[in-house]
Amino acid sequence: MTTTQTDPSGLTEATELTEPTERTEQTEQTELGLLPGERWWGGLAADGPAMPFGVEPHSRDLAVEAGTNQSAPVLLSSAGRYVWSARPFAFAFSGDRLALEGRGVVVRHPGHTLRDAYQAAARAHFPATGAAPARALFTGPQYNSWIQMPYRPSQDAVVAYVRELLDDGLPPGVVMVDDMWSEDYGVWEFAEARFPDPAAMVAELHALGCSVMLWVVPWISPDSAAFRELEPLGLLLRGADGQTVVRRWWNGLSALLDLSRPEAVDWMRTRLRSLQQRYGIDGFKMDGGDLQDYRIDDQARGYEPVDMVKAWSALGEEFAFNEMRASWATGGRALAQRVQDKPPTWEAVRSLVPTMVAQGLLGMPFTCPDMVGGGEVGSMGEVEVVDQELFVRYAQVAALSPMMQFSLSPARALDDAHLPAVRAAVNLRQSLLPDLMGLVDVAAATGEPVVRHMAYHAPGLEDVTDQYFLGPDLLVAPVVEPGATVRSVVLPDGDWRGASGETISGPATVEVPVGIDSIPVFRRV
Repeated sequence: MTTTQTDPSGLTEATELTEPTERTEQTEQTELGLLPGERWWGGLAADGPAMPFGVEPHSRDLAVEAGTNQSAPVLLSSAGRYVWSARPFAFAFSGDRLALEGRGVVVRHPGHTLRDAYQAAARAHFPATGAAPARALFTGPQYNSWIQMPYRPSQDAVVAYVRELLDDGLPPGVVMVDDMWSEDYGVWEFAEARFPDPAAMVAELHALGCSVMLWVVPWISPDSAAFRELEPLGLLLRGADGQTVVRRWWNGLSALLDLSRPEAVDWMRTRLRSLQQRYGIDGFKMDGGDLQDYRIDDQARGYEPVDMVKAWSALGEEFAFNEMRASWATGGRALAQRVQDKPPTWEAVRSLVPTMVAQGLLGMPFTCPDMVGGGEVGSMGEVEVVDQELFVRYAQVAALSPMMQFSLSPARALDDAHLPAVRAAVNLRQSLLPDLMGLVDVAAATGEPVVRHMAYHAPGLEDVTDQYFLGPDLLVAPVVEPGATVRSVVLPDGDWRGASGETISGPATVEVPVGIDSIPVFRRV
């Protein structure tokens, strides 16, 4: 192991430890001095609520720590610096130092602001492809069967669920049929007893103006026909001992498709394309494929765990209608990236904005803040009575996000005092679609986030984490505290107009009265 030391000022123009794409076991260490007031973002989307870094001690090893959400080998500084490697690296903030250890780590200082750092890193290392996921994922809400009918979707139940949502006044959107629509994990055929005529179901949902996606995972049930087909072909992942692995995941014990093998990826691709051709399925929710499911000593043709995660995302990107929950280094790609499953808690609601900000700064702008009210099925199952205020406030955050996803039907969850607030949030979203879709197009062309940290356009506001920019001209300050009657909003330089119609000159902090239907939004004049 070799060690390098940067200038204590941290102003080193570049520190290049090895070639960024070099696949070697050699790691190197370096240390940066933090600049006065400098803050940092990056690494794990799940760490968004802890960002910005630079005040409290914080460390991660990206080779083994990813949570169950997106991660990327990039750190971005409010002073215009960034850290990048093509391979996972470890980092630790402590006091006024940032320690780095990894392969091919580079440090650059291309500008003076967070936006400077992001734009330079994106251009150099994860440029935008020019494409975005299917527009329907943004223009209408997404309706997912998961919480409404966990582990028990059926053709009749899915159609009735969607009709109920539309009859209650919600617009057509993308319908996601979640876990247990299939015969078994890896046997990607509709369970005939519950879905007797999938083509008719899809045709009916299409006639209602909805697209249709199916949930899939890279897991293969060990007693399934798929396992018996794949194992003799060598297309299931093998461990260090050369034997097919059977590992625990949230649904039990299963084998894994060996995504390092093109034949295994093609096997999965063929089945997904067949579902499209035979039934009219529009795309797929690509669940699973988490970093924690793989081992560094798996026999995977030299693929490391992060490479397996990325291979699953690469397959997902072949479909315009896609959704990823776990991904690695997919900056600039046309992938819908969902926030990991959230419990129905106020802490979860407060985490949505900083997590989506983190996703965007990892180069993943097409974000979805999980299912309104929470999508963590275990926690949701423990709730006897829905916290209606929490459900409304969650919906308001989602309404002014790139994507909005429901599972639990608002009309079933809410009383007459709360349901109109969700409808108002959806209507506000629909009225702002020209702004949102314009930002989606910008993100596809440039890679810039849709949800942007306050410091992205207003340096000096690095520690304001509960409000955000939608592009440079819309400022959103959602209510994320229970029982709130006033929302404090920090306005940066410029003239801003809110719902009252009054123009306020910034910088200023204003106290905005809020009711259950309030979403403070300010537009730059």
